[in-house]
Amino acid sequence: MWRFVIKLLLSNNRKLHNGSSELLSASAPLMFLFGNAISSIPEGAFNGIPNLEWINLKKNRLRSEGIDPKAFTGLRMLRRLYLDGNLLEIVPPDLPPTLQELKISENRLRAIEDTSFQGLSSLVILELEGNLLSESNVDPLAFAPLAQLSYLRLGRNLFRTVPQGLPESLLELYLENNLIEEISDTVFNKTNNLNVVSLRHNKLDETRIAPLAWINHRNLESIDLSHNELYMVPSYLPRSLIHLVLVGNRIERIPGFVFAHMEPGLEYLYLSYNRLDAEGTEPESFFGTYHSMVEVCLDHNQLANVPSGVNEMTSLHFLRLDHNRIRLIHDEAFCEPDLSGDSTLVALRLENNYIDPNGVSPSAFSCIRASSSVVLKPQNTK
Repeated sequence: MWRFVIKLLLSNNRKLHNGSSELLSASAPLMFLFGNAISSIPEGAFNGIPNLEWINLKKNRLRSEGIDPKAFTGLRMLRRLYLDGNLLEIVPPDLPPTLQELKISENRLRAIEDTSFQGLSSLVILELEGNLLSESNVDPLAFAPLAQLSYLRLGRNLFRTVPQGLPESLLELYLENNLIEEISDTVFNKTNNLNVVSLRHNKLDETRIAPLAWINHRNLESIDLSHNELYMVPSYLPRSLIHLVLVGNRIERIPGFVFAHMEPGLEYLYLSYNRLDAEGTEPESFFGTYHSMVEVCLDHNQLANVPSGVNEMTSLHFLRLDHNRIRLIHDEAFCEPDLSGDSTLVALRLENNYIDPNGVSPSAFSCIRASSSVVLKPQNTK
């Protein structure tokens, strides 16, 4: 019965996918069967349609034992296979070597063997989120066959450490919503091309990040460590780092010179919803970012004043200091007298502090070209 439905779907190549319309080339045969009650794929299920390039079987009732080992044999053109939202416990065997994208998120995967991805040397994107995977059931050699893998998602699993044996080709790694407690000094040794790492919603603190974990990486530009258990901005961050997200931790301190080793320099820093107070920053906390920093978010902390060094940021476009405990704005808080020219600030947020707007010196914002760039109201009164 469902094979008859396949033929109907194949007759029209303009389809809706995940709620958005996408124009698909008539030269790329596809099969969309998501949201049905399919529980098995027998051998020969795709006989007669060997040129399929995309199969979407999301949100069905597929179990591992219901997929015949030879179910996908003969699909010599298959590029994308989506199996999200099923009941699979293992990766289906003997997948076509032409696959470039494989999604098996929201299943019940509880083991990745060293042979699970054998033959998939063309795979570029792999998504395995929302399963039961951990360092104890993922073989260290599991990713070895994936010579071209660039994009790997392992969020919402049970990892306590970053998995071993990550492919050298990897560019982006997503490990959100796990139980990760440490980052060893060897886990990223072979991933020299890595550009993006997301570790938000884990259990990391700065003492469990090894000093040599990633400091020497020359391509790692973006790290997300939001919603962990950090008490200070970690030292030994990658030299190449441009984008750092530390929102929703317990950070009380930005150590001096913590960004000084970075080249060309940090540009985006997000420290909202932490515990920074009057003692939380030092005169050298932002040293090394004065010519690179573009955006800083320090809102929803406990700062009593504008941190020193902000007025030396010559490229700063966006600064958030709202929802703190700031009472006074000194004349040189944002406008450094020794720096010529107008400020580059496009938006400055200072609302919900304890500032008396009538008590702010007109010269405090003299370098900022547009007064509308500064948000001062409302303020707290107690």
